[in-house]
Amino acid sequence: MSMGTRARIATVSQDGKFKRDVEGNREYVLGLLNRALLEKPDLVCLPEAFHDVGVTKPVSETAESLSGPTIEVISREARRARCFVICPIHTREEGRIFNSAVLIGRDGEVAGVYHKACPVTGSADYTKLEEDITPGDSAPVFDLDFGRVGIQICFDVGFPENWQALADAGARIVFWPSAYDGGFPLRVYAYTHHYFVVSSTRTGTSRIIDPCGEILRETSETEPVIVRDINLDYVVSHWDWNMGIPDRIRAKYGDRVTVRQWDTGSAHFVVEPVDPALKCSDLQDEFGFESTAQYHERHRRAYQQIRAGERPTPQEARHGDRPQWGK
Repeated sequence: MSMGTRARIATVSQDGKFKRDVEGNREYVLGLLNRALLEKPDLVCLPEAFHDVGVTKPVSETAESLSGPTIEVISREARRARCFVICPIHTREEGRIFNSAVLIGRDGEVAGVYHKACPVTGSADYTKLEEDITPGDSAPVFDLDFGRVGIQICFDVGFPENWQALADAGARIVFWPSAYDGGFPLRVYAYTHHYFVVSSTRTGTSRIIDPCGEILRETSETEPVIVRDINLDYVVSHWDWNMGIPDRIRAKYGDRVTVRQWDTGSAHFVVEPVDPALKCSDLQDEFGFESTAQYHERHRRAYQQIRAGERPTPQEARHGDRPQWGK
């Protein structure tokens, strides 16, 4: 079970193995969930609307209430394992149908719901959205016992404003249940907003992506369930003024802190404590480094004053006057 900001995250791929009825799909994905629960995760993410994919009945017949059979079965397993589960299904609410991701708590109760904000058109004239799905009107975040998370679903990937809204609200992980793989854009969102992105797909590969857009784990045909321990207390920092910091942290703390950096590409590194006794804020104080977000914000202040014809106000950054480049 999670302690503080650390969590074991699991995700699955349905891998195109669709059944002819809701009961068959539910049983198959329940099997994937139970495989994931053997790893004692804190949260498992399941694929978009897995219960009725491939079923010939209209969504108006397969949509369920929050107390319906799919939520009931998944809630039972969540309660048994004391684990959060993101259970995406079509839901029915006050006569309207939504493409939803239902967040089930460790106690098996519904802890929150995200309704897909951007369902894709199902007709050439854009008068039907996914068989008359109603678009959701918000991008909520959910405060779990290990940190703040957000959810997007499938076609939401094409609407950057919703991903920005989750970043502005302080999400540290965004889960993306989907019908398909998603590919490179998910890595872009992870890098742009410096949060983890975790996908769970009906077809294709599911992935756990770190806050610099690097793929940490991904499913395969022989491994449809993946798990990764992560710490939501992390810092993404820029190489400028900080090129020697990763080596100094490693030299003192060894494997008590994970530092991921790359010789080419993003000019960033991620500091992620492994030892629960260590906090990023303490490491920042000790070694004198700031997040990329802080680094960019310092530039914004200077830009604003220069554009106004003013001399920029001196700022006291944690890096002090050490060299901007070089170790």
